[in-house]
Amino acid sequence: MAENPNSIRRDPYAALRIRDFSIYMAARFCLTLGVQIQAVVVGIQIYKLAPGGTADKALAMGYVGLAEAIPFILLAIFAGHVADIIKRKRIIQFSTGFLMICSWLLFYVSSEKTLLASLGTYPIYGIIFCTGIARGFQGPVFPAYLSQLIPRNLYTNAATWNGNVWQTAAVLGPAIGGLLMGLISIEFSYGVSAALITMSFLLFIPLTNHSLPLKEKKEKLKESLTAGFRFVFKNQIMLSALSLDLFAVLLGGAVAMIPIFAHEVLHLGNKADMAVGFLRSAPAVGSILMGIALAHFPPTRKAGRNLYIAVTGFGLCIIGFAFSTNVFLSLFFLLLSGSFDMVSVIIRHTILQLATPDEMRGRVAAVNGIFIGSSNEIGEMESGATAKMMGLIPSVAFGGCMTVLVVSGIMFLAPKLRKLNLDKMV
Repeated sequence: MAENPNSIRRDPYAALRIRDFSIYMAARFCLTLGVQIQAVVVGIQIYKLAPGGTADKALAMGYVGLAEAIPFILLAIFAGHVADIIKRKRIIQFSTGFLMICSWLLFYVSSEKTLLASLGTYPIYGIIFCTGIARGFQGPVFPAYLSQLIPRNLYTNAATWNGNVWQTAAVLGPAIGGLLMGLISIEFSYGVSAALITMSFLLFIPLTNHSLPLKEKKEKLKESLTAGFRFVFKNQIMLSALSLDLFAVLLGGAVAMIPIFAHEVLHLGNKADMAVGFLRSAPAVGSILMGIALAHFPPTRKAGRNLYIAVTGFGLCIIGFAFSTNVFLSLFFLLLSGSFDMVSVIIRHTILQLATPDEMRGRVAAVNGIFIGSSNEIGEMESGATAKMMGLIPSVAFGGCMTVLVVSGIMFLAPKLRKLNLDKMV
């Protein structure tokens, strides 16, 4: 007897029972863990190498995000087009392989002390620019390929576990990176990061090389490149959901400034490097806890209302973090911000999966990457620049306030999102 699809949908572990999805999750876990370790090590390394005072160091750390965002944005639309015309597993293998090479280059450059002594931070910025190229192709292809691994009725369940796996790696990565930096060395930390990304590359190999969905009509290159934007901007629900996350990440991101908070606001002294890892992990801890709850109680029935509450809560947490001078209170606000962010992530990913035609997933995912993926890096630059102009604490608090104001504006401009019930779209 065939199994009832509704019973599968109610099973909180249904997506994990699919072989390719489980292998894909293991590969993404290793990749994210390696990248997160790398991110915290780069941040601390730039903080220590950059000359000048707090404002100058904040700007130098912001340049890391800019170096990665520039190639990501420039390539995203073309990469989305490629993800809809070339088998997606092949793109994943090439982009992950390139990222693997970049990670080993960071290990090599940091091992050559004379190189950094003579050239300063420029080699690090150059390698991070190259990682942005890899991420430019990974951004569209990962969600597009994911949709080929699971049936439609499991999209929300898969988005939840995808988020949980990512957040688990985001918890462990910064914590491990901070501990390795504090207890061993920069070089060893980069070596562990590179080994994990290499493991991810190997895990992607046994995945099924699915054929591309058939296109309903032939398109010229210009039409194909712009199709994702045209589709998103015609869909009020999708556009408003992406805009909410864009401004929340762009304005409310405080993660890039955590090394400065640890050293100069929380005054943690010799324990600051290790504390950076735990502070960066805190949002992901909150996300995991919320993700486990949402696997059993999906936020889909009143999705629009839940999304507005989540982004507002995120902004308020960032304001609280800005004014905290106690490490435990700072950890609490960051943890809570991650919980709110997880609600937003799951709702947005489910909207994208349910509303996007199969033959356009790469291009729509590319637009999502420009809205969300690059905004993390641009947000780092914005945090560094505003910290230099306004001061560290006022700049972070300002970002949280602006996030709350943006929610109010989009609630007024996007009435369809307020009434959204994702259960009716399945």
